[in-house]
Amino acid sequence: MNVELRHLRALAAIGDEGTITGAAAVLHVTQPALSRTLEQLESRLGVRLVDRTTRHLALTEAGHRLWERSHRLLNQLDDALTEAKAGPRPLRVGFAWATLGAFTIPLLQEWRDEHPDTPARAYRRDDPEAALRRAEIDVAFLRTRPPVGPEFHALPLFRERRLAAVAADDALATAESVELGDLADRPVALCTTASTTSTALWPPDHRPRTCDVANVDEWLTVIATGEAVGVTAAGTEYSHPYPGIRYLPSSDAAP
Repeated sequence: MNVELRHLRALAAIGDEGTITGAAAVLHVTQPALSRTLEQLESRLGVRLVDRTTRHLALTEAGHRLWERSHRLLNQLDDALTEAKAGPRPLRVGFAWATLGAFTIPLLQEWRDEHPDTPARAYRRDDPEAALRRAEIDVAFLRTRPPVGPEFHALPLFRERRLAAVAADDALATAESVELGDLADRPVALCTTASTTSTALWPPDHRPRTCDVANVDEWLTVIATGEAVGVTAAGTEYSHPYPGIRYLPSSDAAP
């Protein structure tokens, strides 16, 4: 089986861009050339990696698995070449939402003091777990339990209390704390990639409506404008103070 780097780069770009046109532009090749490269890869593997018609393109299950592994292999190769040329690179720390809240700066400062030859760099990723699988980062701070598997080692660090987030002019904004039931009749904003909240926090017979947002910036905006409320980890209040939002302790939400 003779698979070359150009085959992996082709699949990685197609999966990222979602179209042959976009992937060809990223790779600076023609669309027919990219299509031939993909066909070669599928032929050598004996499996279909991309379902494509004139109007639709999607990775197959096998294609999606190889797409993720391709990113990992290519990033590891790029890292190795960079280190061979320029020496060890920084430790890449990924996070999606509020890193570790008030612990973030002390942690990075302590790392700097104890490992002066290996600087740490923090990178925000909407999906740090996926970035870790692709070897875009070396370690990720998550607020949801990652899947168990041989590729990861996961270590629990600490537990955080939950907070409610409401607009500053909301009727609840002057309360000292709220209960989940106070929010059940409001739309609750959930981040599609990094949410620590789900409707399972509420009783089955009194669960709120939800609205999905793509990232923390959209989450903050829909709450500040009063379109929705939120439930989040305590680190959010430290890392994302926001005009027009009041964070309130949740008296009955599990940490």
